[in-house]
Amino acid sequence: MNRHLLSMNDLSHEDIESLLATARVDFLDLSKRDIKKVPTLRGRTVIDLFYEKSTRTSTSFELAGKRLSADVINVKADSSAVGKGESLKDTTLTLNAYRPDIIVIRHPHVGAAAFVSRFTEAHVINAGDGMGEHPTQSLLDIFSLQQEFGELKGLKVAIVGDILHSRVARSNLIGFQKMGMKVTLVAPPSLLPRGVEAFGVEAAHSLDALAGMDVIYLLRMQKERHEGANYLPSLREYIAAYQVGLRHVGKGQRVLHPGPINRGVEIEGALADSQENLILQQVEAGLAVRMAVLYRIIVDNAAADTAADSEPVAGKASSGKSGGKSGSNIDEAVKNIHAVG
Repeated sequence: MNRHLLSMNDLSHEDIESLLATARVDFLDLSKRDIKKVPTLRGRTVIDLFYEKSTRTSTSFELAGKRLSADVINVKADSSAVGKGESLKDTTLTLNAYRPDIIVIRHPHVGAAAFVSRFTEAHVINAGDGMGEHPTQSLLDIFSLQQEFGELKGLKVAIVGDILHSRVARSNLIGFQKMGMKVTLVAPPSLLPRGVEAFGVEAAHSLDALAGMDVIYLLRMQKERHEGANYLPSLREYIAAYQVGLRHVGKGQRVLHPGPINRGVEIEGALADSQENLILQQVEAGLAVRMAVLYRIIVDNAAADTAADSEPVAGKASSGKSGGKSGSNIDEAVKNIHAVG
C-alpha cells in the first residue's frame, strides 16, 4: 500500500485483490473465535478523528484497531478543542505530537484527509471527506460482492440515488471499474455530477435501467446537503420515481446500501428486510476489510522503508538495516497475525 489511503486511485487492481485477500484469509473469521483479538498491532497507536456523526464507519474502525491490539484514541469534533474553534491544521499538529502511527479522519470537506497528511508523520486513512471519497467503503463493497459472486469482471452494477452528493459513489465508480465491472448511474439529472460521461459510465433516469443488472447499489438521499437548493420538485415525487422495492429486483440480483438506510425513501421496507440485500454482510465485511487496511498500511510501508534503507548508496556500502528494527517489526507482525491476543 501507499503511505496513505486517501482515494481508490491510490490502489491498483492488484493492491485491491491483495488487501481483500488479507481481509478474507486473516481477519474475516476472527469474529467467530471465542477471543476476538490478535496482538498484530500491539504498541501501535491509531487516532480516529471524526468531524461528522457516524455509526458504521467509526465503530468498525475503532473495533478493527482494538481487535489488532492497537491503542485506539477516539476524537470527536463536538467534544474536543475543535468545538472551541481550533483549526484542522492545529488539531493535526497537536495529535501528531503524540506520535500516532495512523490517523483515520472523517470530515465534511473534500480534501480534508489529504490536507491532514501534509502535517503529520502518521499514515492517514480517509474515512469520508465531504462529497469527495470514501475508499474503505468501496473496498468493503467489493469484498461483499466477491463473497457473493466470486469473479467480478463483467458484472453490471447500477448505482441509484443521490449520486451528486455521494462520496461512496465516487469511490465506487473508481473501484468497481478497476475490478472490471460495468457501471450505470441512475438518478434524476439534477442529482448527477456534470460531465459524468468522463467517468466512463452510462447514465439513466429511470428504474427501467435496473433490468439486466447483477447489482443494484442504493444511495441515501442526503437531504442535509440540499439546503438552499431545489434539486427535486418534491421528495414525494422522487420516491414515486426512484424508490426501489422488491418488485424491481429480479432473480439473482443483489442489493447493496452503504447505510444508514432511509426506509420508505430510497428503499422500500420489505426490500430492506429481504434476503435479496447484502446490507448486513457489508457491515460484517467492513470490520475485516478495515483490519486489513490498518495492518497492511503499517506492514507494507515498514517493508518499503526497510528495502529503501538496504539499497546501496553510490560510493558507500549498504546501510545493512534489513535485519534492523523495521524488519523485526514486520517479522513480529506476520508471526502474530494468527495468534490469539
